[in-house]
Amino acid sequence: MGTPLKTDESYTVLVVDDDPNIVNIIQTDLEQAGLQVVTASDGEAACILAASIHPDLVIMDIMMPRINGIMATMRIREDNNVPILMLSAKAEGSDRVLGLEAGADDYLVKPFYKQELLARVKALLRRYDKLGSIRESVSDDMIRVGDIVLDTAKKQLLVRGEYIHLTATEYGILNVLMSNPGRVYSAEDIYSRVWDGESFSVENTVMVHIRRIREKFEINPKKPEHLKVIWGIGYVFE
Repeated sequence: MGTPLKTDESYTVLVVDDDPNIVNIIQTDLEQAGLQVVTASDGEAACILAASIHPDLVIMDIMMPRINGIMATMRIREDNNVPILMLSAKAEGSDRVLGLEAGADDYLVKPFYKQELLARVKALLRRYDKLGSIRESVSDDMIRVGDIVLDTAKKQLLVRGEYIHLTATEYGILNVLMSNPGRVYSAEDIYSRVWDGESFSVENTVMVHIRRIREKFEINPKKPEHLKVIWGIGYVFE
């Protein structure tokens, strides 16, 4: 049996933005929702805080001095699977893809509504507690497809005898696909199951995460043996 989910008051969110007005708005919204908040004004400080305080969630702006949000996210991802929500003043698809490829779990465009921010934050925290936390107790639950094994107790992927590090989002996607090998899931299906929210224009978001997962375990990510796309339909684990 896994560790019980936290209460909102025990979650710590690291908010990173060089605009103090934005930081104050986000901090107020999160604290009113019962969350603990720590702030940073640049990517370098964010990396230091992420390593020292071990937050449950990072909200990261892209455009910042010293180290931008993309580079900071990549550094944090080297040894931390904390969920990261990327913020940007730009709505272009290229910025969204860059953030997701760097390791962000989700993306929010400024300006945003308070309700949307809180919905994204709570969904990421729920998923991290259920899928990404390393505080889970050990059991024998395994999903095995050929030489690929998803350890649902440790929330890890075992590929040809070697454990592969996954983020909570990556684990969630694999859990959906490997639980029903051979079944094709659309991008909307995957998003609604893993992100725990409504899906709208989510193809790029899911596609980038699929590509990152392939790069972690497929021998040739450009010609995957297991995690495949069915063009115009969706994704399947074979």
